[in-house]
Amino acid sequence: MAARMVELASQQPGFLGAESTRGVDGFGITVSYWSSMEAVSAWKAHVEHLAAQDAGRRKWYEHYEVRIAKVEQAYGKPAT
Repeated sequence: MAARMVELASQQPGFLGAESTRGVDGFGITVSYWSSMEAVSAWKAHVEHLAAQDAGRRKWYEHYEVRIAKVEQAYGKPAT
């Protein structure tokens, strides 16, 4: 489902990218980047995404958090 959501998100207006990781303990995080709050809201309301959210609450996650943040600056050392 996670792969499908990234595939679907990448087709939405305003999608800029996504990063995901999961530890051996099962803890995971996915960060998606969007061009505007309007794009975020449209993604949150997408019918297939709504179904995935519902399935996540019912089947896969005891706990989850959604955080919406604005990236003001990003920098680092490029991968070699």
